[in-house]
Amino acid sequence: MSSVSINVRMDQDLKKAFEAFCDDVGLSMSAAFTLFAKKTLRENRIPFDIDRDIPNAETLEAFAEAEKMRKDPSLGKSYTSAQAMIEDILSDE
Repeated sequence: MSSVSINVRMDQDLKKAFEAFCDDVGLSMSAAFTLFAKKTLRENRIPFDIDRDIPNAETLEAFAEAEKMRKDPSLGKSYTSAQAMIEDILSDE
């Protein structure tokens, strides 16, 4: 079977990090991409999950609460400094 070349464009820092990883596991970048292609075809899918970061119900509730507090500042506390906030959090109230 003859080989062909492909070009892949990526950020330079990503390439350097990927090269270092491949070296650490004893692969060339070419071998790593070939493994990816073979596994993709064998499984008939991208061989890892590709997800969007969708907030869960608890996070959505926190977003809604923060929005209410933004609209009505009387619903929450305000501080003049980070130190004041930390002291309040650590107090024995």
